[in-house]
Amino acid sequence: MKSVKPKKFLGQHFLTDLQVASDIADTVDACPGLPVLEVGPGMGVLTQFLLPKGREVKVVELDRESVAYLHEHFAALGENIIEQDFLKMRLDEVFGGNPFVLTGNYPYNISSQIFFKMLDYKNLIPCCTGMIQKEVAERIAARPGNKTYGILSVLIQAWYRVEYLFTVHEHVFNPPPKVKSAVIRMTRNDTQELGCDERLFKQIVKTTFNQRRKTLRNSISPILEKGHPLSADPLFNRRPEQLSVEEFVALTNRVAQALADSSPTGGTDNQTER
Repeated sequence: MKSVKPKKFLGQHFLTDLQVASDIADTVDACPGLPVLEVGPGMGVLTQFLLPKGREVKVVELDRESVAYLHEHFAALGENIIEQDFLKMRLDEVFGGNPFVLTGNYPYNISSQIFFKMLDYKNLIPCCTGMIQKEVAERIAARPGNKTYGILSVLIQAWYRVEYLFTVHEHVFNPPPKVKSAVIRMTRNDTQELGCDERLFKQIVKTTFNQRRKTLRNSISPILEKGHPLSADPLFNRRPEQLSVEEFVALTNRVAQALADSSPTGGTDNQTER
């Protein structure tokens, strides 16, 4: 079978540099012994370096042409080639409910969605590595006060330690993307509970960053009505990009208490959307 033709609608940019592929595969070594799930293997440029590591490797691929190529060239994978949409998978069923490492050369057009799904299964994914758009990698790794610090930064850093490992240039892909790429590693931190209402935490982070140029006093108004006594606190003079994860947790607890105090039922009914 000939090479697979990259498909723009799937965000496919096939890596052609074998040394880069080997270096990406080696990022999973930080979590030894665990099985590996690779997202979007394409023609297996990364897969070929994962298989010799002595772990169970499964790959999930939506593109039928790539699936056929993998069956022909990676017969050893057998039933471990999963033809599905990763975003629709039940990850607790992939390795029988056991923890695993998530990796891949992730499609740029769904990388954020992939990491939101990772967060939904954070107790099963102690380590996530792989290559994404450089801009997204910088956003995930950004610290408070940085202009790229945002929703992904806070929600991922609440649960994971983030390492920006190295940059990958455009010329090692077919077709070359219009942007640079980067390889990152996210390893679960010691946090088991945030210490606040997690749904409200997500809602506050997303709501305030959706108006990131405004102070918290204004950006949080869809949750906490304008003029609420709590918003007189000096904290609300700050912008969301200035708050650490711990400060967002503290803010969530204060807002939860304010909402409870003002509710006729003494509780909150907050819904968080993706």
